[in-house]
Amino acid sequence: MEKSTISQYPHFSPISIDMKNELDSLLDPLSDGLSELTFLNLYLFKSTYHYLLSVHNSMLIIKGCYKGIPFFITPRGVLSKDVVLQLLRENYRWSFLSESFLEVNKNAFKSEEFKKLKIEEDRDNFDYVYLRENLATLAGKEFHKKKTHINKFEKTYTNIEIKKMTLDNLDDARIVLEDWQNKREDKDADYLEAKEALCLIDDSRFNIVGIIVYVDGKPIGWSIAEVRANKTAIVLFEKALPEYKGSFQYINYCMARFLSEDIIYINREQDLGDEGLRQAKMTYRPIKFIKKYHILPV
Repeated sequence: MEKSTISQYPHFSPISIDMKNELDSLLDPLSDGLSELTFLNLYLFKSTYHYLLSVHNSMLIIKGCYKGIPFFITPRGVLSKDVVLQLLRENYRWSFLSESFLEVNKNAFKSEEFKKLKIEEDRDNFDYVYLRENLATLAGKEFHKKKTHINKFEKTYTNIEIKKMTLDNLDDARIVLEDWQNKREDKDADYLEAKEALCLIDDSRFNIVGIIVYVDGKPIGWSIAEVRANKTAIVLFEKALPEYKGSFQYINYCMARFLSEDIIYINREQDLGDEGLRQAKMTYRPIKFIKKYHILPV
């Protein structure tokens, strides 16, 4: 039997590339499709969230901390009551609870020890899921304004090229990323994660696709997505130069058109409670949300 790369509880270990096969075997069968719960997403954000992993019996536990708030995730497995209650007592927030985990463990949540716990919807972290075809065609009255913006962009910037992201043009993507970062007031955004993701674009261990948009030969934006086995592409990063008005909307449109027709859904992740971002995501008419729940410390 192959030795586990993940520590056994109560020990925890930081996520590493050596864990990919084992974590894939634990995460890939999950039915909900939470954008956070792929090896690639966990790996890219390992430093941001200080991820540590452990397994207790069949339950995978991921501990993290963000802006001083500790949390833990239980993607799958049979709920280990004592472990979970101990983490809650240690002031850990129980985050990203999926509907399937709650269903599998519904009897445990009815037990006396868990009755006092309040399960709340985590609306700020709901994933927005769209039909790829809708984003690629923008057909119909509900997308009329979106299509008008695309047409305006193409009239304003006539010499537009869309290229697949490869090792040959990776430096063009990096130029956009550096320019984007330099123009931002919020330097704590996902710059480092996006930079590392670009390094993986040609890594055969990951199913990543990307595009770069050029205007008059100059790179002005790019997007990369992880293609999953459930006919879904999770858009990981989009970066563009803000002086090109409408560039983010145009990249969204181009990525949907670039993705294989085998892809049915596009997961554009969360709005994180940003009202402007929430409004923008809603205008693209999501066909569903991937709901997530949390439980606050006891």
